[in-house]
Amino acid sequence: MKSFVTPSLRLTLAATAALTLLASAAHAADKVKVGLLSTLSGPGAGLGVDIRDGFTLAVKHAGGKLGGLPAEVIVADDQASPDGAKQTADRLIKRDKVDFMTGVVFSNVMLAVGKPIFDAKTFYISANAGPSQFAGAQCNPFFFSASYQNDNMHEAVGKTVQDKGFKKVALLAPNYPAGKDALTGFKRFYKGSIVSEEYTPLSQLDYGAELSKMRASGADAVYIFLPGGLGINFIKQFVGAGLSKDMTLFGPGFSADEDVIRAVGDPMLGMFNTSQWAHDIDNPANKRFVADFQKDYGRLPTLYAAQGYDAARLIDAAVRDSKGKLDDKEAVRKALKAAKFDSVRGAFKFNTNQFPIQDYYLRVITKDTQGRITNRTLGTVFKNHADAYVGECKMQ
Repeated sequence: MKSFVTPSLRLTLAATAALTLLASAAHAADKVKVGLLSTLSGPGAGLGVDIRDGFTLAVKHAGGKLGGLPAEVIVADDQASPDGAKQTADRLIKRDKVDFMTGVVFSNVMLAVGKPIFDAKTFYISANAGPSQFAGAQCNPFFFSASYQNDNMHEAVGKTVQDKGFKKVALLAPNYPAGKDALTGFKRFYKGSIVSEEYTPLSQLDYGAELSKMRASGADAVYIFLPGGLGINFIKQFVGAGLSKDMTLFGPGFSADEDVIRAVGDPMLGMFNTSQWAHDIDNPANKRFVADFQKDYGRLPTLYAAQGYDAARLIDAAVRDSKGKLDDKEAVRKALKAAKFDSVRGAFKFNTNQFPIQDYYLRVITKDTQGRITNRTLGTVFKNHADAYVGECKMQ
């Protein structure tokens, strides 16, 4: 009996055979190269520095290796510039031939560098930026978030403000993708009256006009998403203008974290915020991370540092579990999705869009037993919380 093979089937069989041959030919790399592109200058520099330091500490904990292979981490400053970041990302991919990329703080920068990174089939492990686009319709097999989706912390605050019975809220965020995601997330769970909603330039540090509007609005609560230097300036001005006497201030974790607390001090006391991580979470990985970060850098770690640390731990697990065969992209992706590492935040797993499903906690800024102004965890707002965009992602 004759065997009939059509030309199209013959092509399919040949392609399958080629892929199989490539997979079988994959060999273990002799080292791992990571491009850490982050904001290391300007008002957001403290955020990028903490991501870098957290990542560096994880590599140190692994003996200078990732997945058992020597690690080369190439650090570059994106200057919070989408155009500049694209050029630097291109250099890291084409000249330095990095195996992984990480580090971007701001979502507008992440959206700019995403396509060239994905087109090069380079895995990006986010240590902060979590734009809704990459969680939904533009999800990509080469993007993994070791942080959160932009809306999530804001959703947790929205639920908290709703549960506490506040009736009128004023909202403030920067005018860029994460700022829009932030207030969208807050409003998803807060059902009271929004009496003011303002978006300001990412470079703005004087909030006199916005504070005047808040005062006139009659708000009983204020919710801000202002990372780094933006939050530092706003909180000082908010308290200095006397608004804290009549309005309760809320923010996401990164607007009320250790970097902001160090710069502002006492005016931070009593501010509520939410986060998927806190330095007082009781698990062995977190205790080691917090203790060694303080020893190495002389300060309490922030959420950004924790995410940088976990990003490195995730890469470490993926290199280990793919047996160092970094040219076998499917094996590396499978190992990344499995997320077999001890996260400093506790339980960690990926959803189908490769964003985390995780718990979110309510924190309040207070003084600890050592007299330090810092965050204390009050309880859990969400258990195993997923983002709102996963249904738009067609990736499996």
